Amino acid sequence: MRLQLECLPCFLRQVLEATKIVNAPQDVKEVAMLKTLDVLKNFKSFSTPPELARDIHHELKGLLKEKDPYKPLKDECISLAKKVLTELKEELEKGDQREKLEFRIRLSGVGNTFDAGAYSIKDMKKLVASIKEELKKEFAVWHFEKFWESLKKAKKVLIIGDNAGETVFDKVLIDELKNYAEVTYAVRPEPIINDATVEDAINSGIHEVARIIPTGCNLPGVVLKECNEEFLKEFESADIVISKGQGNFESLSEEKKTGLFFLLKIKCPVIARHVGIGVGNYVFLSYI
Repeated sequence: MRLQLECLPCFLRQVLEATKIVNAPQDVKEVAMLKTLDVLKNFKSFSTPPELARDIHHELKGLLKEKDPYKPLKDECISLAKKVLTELKEELEKGDQREKLEFRIRLSGVGNTFDAGAYSIKDMKKLVASIKEELKKEFAVWHFEKFWESLKKAKKVLIIGDNAGETVFDKVLIDELKNYAEVTYAVRPEPIINDATVEDAINSGIHEVARIIPTGCNLPGVVLKECNEEFLKEFESADIVISKGQGNFESLSEEKKTGLFFLLKIKCPVIARHVGIGVGNYVFLSYI
């Protein structure tokens, strides 16, 4: 999905919020914003939003002298998600196998609310606090029937993770999926925004239910030509790929792979236009 002008203000907000997380002094905040503006001047040289995000956050980490500026937020989100999960214990076990799987896919999709790339931290925390209410919403696109039929024949499932907080909900989805197929969970190879790394996935307990691998692509998305051999092998051999979140959608939406499903909340007008669904809706979508 191509980078649009509407994407640019989001990057400025991300940078300002990252400086607040680490309590950067005012002069550092100002320099960070000015450096970001310099990168944004050349936005036409980038194809997708995640590619521009990589350059901006690389500059930011160097300026802040922080390998993972969002770590405090990521840890807090994982803790919040675990608390929410305990409150959903009864709902997780309701129904037959199919109904349990449907609920866990919806929970994993609603977990995509944990997105500091799309929301202000304040707004994100408000939404997280209302996850039970969010779960009551119908998905605007729900290609579960196609997924269900594919899963019956699948031997390998690959999930491409997104934000750190939602990995807690991804774990309970994997716990159900592994009754049908072998599951591998892919994450970012290094910190960027509040996206999940191997460390974050382990903090959520993903290692207890699936093999965790890094994509090798150090942007908040997946550009296949930049991924490592291990990930590419899993991507190509997987019968089903579940791509979580906006960044992965932005970089993979034009890939023509059978069994590729996108699970996300639509949080910006650019993606809303691309999908043809309003902002704020959830989708479980397959193009092929």
